[in-house]
Amino acid sequence: MPTPERTSLAAIVAAGRVILESSGPTGLRMQAVAERVGVRAPSLYKRIRDRDALLSAVAEASADALTSRLTAAGDGLTDLAAAYRGFAHEHPEAFRLLFTASAPEDALHRTSAPVLRACATLVGSEHALDAARLFTAWATGFLQMELAGAFRLGGDVDAAFDYALSRIIAGLTVD
Repeated sequence: MPTPERTSLAAIVAAGRVILESSGPTGLRMQAVAERVGVRAPSLYKRIRDRDALLSAVAEASADALTSRLTAAGDGLTDLAAAYRGFAHEHPEAFRLLFTASAPEDALHRTSAPVLRACATLVGSEHALDAARLFTAWATGFLQMELAGAFRLGGDVDAAFDYALSRIIAGLTVD
């Protein structure tokens, strides 16, 4: 008689996402995930090859969560920026993981689709990718600095984000 399944890939990935946020990428270990889902670590290997595969699965799930948030946000860059920033603040470790080699390229392509659509509306399809790269590079850099506590000169960081976003959108809409 086969051994009953005690966990699923979805449960393993969900546990991995929780551990990533509480302990960072170095804390995301097979043993920690096994304890969280209530199995012994060797049992995880039935579902996930190794730690690299775990990181990749967690990154993909995080990218998919961000994609869902962006898709629900609407079609404008202002709404997308707010959704992107909200995700980064709520899931800072997942946000950082998306910019590592662990993040599967196809998941990142899915995540980029809402931004590409919004940029195509602003600048046309010919320059949509360039505009999306500009927007994403700025927003990601700003958020990485914000999450790291690197804005130390004072001032209102929320106002700075809104100001820069409005300038980028204005710049993109001028020919």
